[in-house]
Amino acid sequence: MAEVLVFHHGQGLTVGVLEFAEQLRRAGHTVHVPDLFEGQVFDSLEEGMGYAEATGFGTLIARGTAAAERLPAELVYLGFSLGVLPAQKLAQTRPGAKGALLLEACLPVAEFGGAWPDDVPVQIHGMDADPFFAGEGDLEAARALVDAAANAELFLYPGDRHLFTDSSLPSHDDHAATQAADRVLAFLDRIK
Repeated sequence: MAEVLVFHHGQGLTVGVLEFAEQLRRAGHTVHVPDLFEGQVFDSLEEGMGYAEATGFGTLIARGTAAAERLPAELVYLGFSLGVLPAQKLAQTRPGAKGALLLEACLPVAEFGGAWPDDVPVQIHGMDADPFFAGEGDLEAARALVDAAANAELFLYPGDRHLFTDSSLPSHDDHAATQAADRVLAFLDRIK
């Protein structure tokens, strides 16, 4: 079973993020879910991103890094949207990473110093018409990562919803979220 560090999206540590983490626990994985927003949960993505910008993306990444430092190095890093920032950074730069699950966001690998590590498998999930994922460069970054990495998969789901994996939000898409969760669980089952 894998040990997973989950980073929430721009609306904060929502019930849907906690439910996703619990689904991983029920499958036998050890899951940690730090609160990068220190108790703040927002009704809209715009409000949450305003908080993130005011706090500073560097500060949020540092909070994620600090959460990882209290845990073993052999982690799978999972990020939802904004949470991909610390998840991808740690997967690329922290020795011992066992894998990365990037949901609804992906940054160019150059953002964190260059090449993707050959021994770190990665899965990326997003909707093909999501204005954030498909419209702001994340999809291109995901395709480039898949082309360059030794063990990478990209899963695109039909639709234009952002945060489709969060069951507590109106943007939730049950069919796509179920497919994504099944693929995440299959990925974790392969981690040694």
